[in-house]
Amino acid sequence: MTDSKRDNLFANPLGKVSGFVFDQAVVDVFPDMISRSVPGYETILSHTGELAYRYVQPQTNCYDLGCSLGASTLAISQRVADRDAKIIAVDNSSAMLEKCASILAASNTSAEIQLINGDICDIEISNASLVVMNFTLQFVPLAQRPQLLEKIYQGLNPGGCLIISEKLSFEPESLNTLLSELHHDFKRAQGYSDLEISQKRDSIENVLVPETLETHIQRLRACGFQSASPWFQCFNFCSLVAIK
Repeated sequence: MTDSKRDNLFANPLGKVSGFVFDQAVVDVFPDMISRSVPGYETILSHTGELAYRYVQPQTNCYDLGCSLGASTLAISQRVADRDAKIIAVDNSSAMLEKCASILAASNTSAEIQLINGDICDIEISNASLVVMNFTLQFVPLAQRPQLLEKIYQGLNPGGCLIISEKLSFEPESLNTLLSELHHDFKRAQGYSDLEISQKRDSIENVLVPETLETHIQRLRACGFQSASPWFQCFNFCSLVAIK
């Protein structure tokens, strides 16, 4: 997909671990970082494309909110390029979008794609048959999440599909600890050291705020979605599909 470097951002001891930001240093290693950090990421990407094939309608809009380097956008475009649908990819990191633009330019997609540098909470959603938030909502402030989902629901056409992929928290705490430890074992198997795992955890704490699966489903149903269910889970990572 891109000439990504190996993620070693947290490989050396840091005197002070700063809060995680999607800056140029992260952009340079992002594909390696996410594939080695999120179990099932490639499965989620490929089935984002499959769900797009099922739900995207001609002359409608598809939204990739928090598009990062455009992996979900490309997965969608490869399945619906012939449907006269527009893909609107949004991210608030200019470094991400700059790299995303170069990746899309080098791809073979013929789909119409618009890149927007902005806050997804401020973006208008309209005439949408598909909205995707793959590991995005977890970075939105808790107080803004209900309003964002309500806006998405209102902007989706009847029968439209919302995909949300997230890191989850669990109750009781013993289960949360177990799944977190299994995730850390996964990261060790991908070559991350205990130091890297610890420093990354400190960096992302209070930046990425997970919620329970029950919270996600209840909020989606409160918006009015006729169905909301997980379709994939590995450890404490999950992808949900909701249909209007």
